[in-house]
Amino acid sequence: MSTASAVVIGATGGIGGAFAEALDEEATYAKVWRFGRSLAGDAHLDLTDEASIEAAAALVAAGPPPSLVFVATGILGEGERGPEKALRDIDPDWLARVFAINTIGPALVAKHFLPLLPRTGTPVFAALSARVGSIGDNRLGGWHGYRASKAALNMLIRNFAIDAARRNDRSIVVGLHPGTVDTQLSQPFRGTVAPGKLFDPERAALQLLDVIEGLKPVDSGKCFAWDGVEIPA
Repeated sequence: MSTASAVVIGATGGIGGAFAEALDEEATYAKVWRFGRSLAGDAHLDLTDEASIEAAAALVAAGPPPSLVFVATGILGEGERGPEKALRDIDPDWLARVFAINTIGPALVAKHFLPLLPRTGTPVFAALSARVGSIGDNRLGGWHGYRASKAALNMLIRNFAIDAARRNDRSIVVGLHPGTVDTQLSQPFRGTVAPGKLFDPERAALQLLDVIEGLKPVDSGKCFAWDGVEIPA
């Protein structure tokens, strides 16, 4: 067993919870930290509250050192609000909300957790991104806030990879596209998913773990799909 720890941000969500469970079952890490907005006490972490992110990082900093940090968070719709289908649907408050969760939140996690990664070995910082955040792969348009917030996250991932390499040139910072997973986020769109392409959270978590385990330092700054194939920027 490794003497390092793993950190899962968003551990109460479908993917995050399954990911944390998979880490526990594999027993590779000395400790698996779970943080989430709906958790109480020291495990509480709200992406819109930097103080809670800083407090969680201080807890992890006490050791064992983290060699894996996984940000398993994201928002596509909320309540009656879904992704924009037309220009007339663009709303500044909704755009701000989507960017707060999909882009700014992971950036604040990186701000406080990346400095905790060891200066030796091959530590990994990964965040859930999305194929629709690829500018080069965009053929359909729409979903303006979600696409733009994930594209911005991908740029930040590239920035963070460069920054992390200055501390440890073998560190890895990546975005991960889990595919369409049977969670609350995907619920309104399951009917359009091709047969065999709607993954349960447990399968999605294991697929992402396989991708992470196959990463090399040269992959840092990139975004990968659930099958390990690189997604264009």
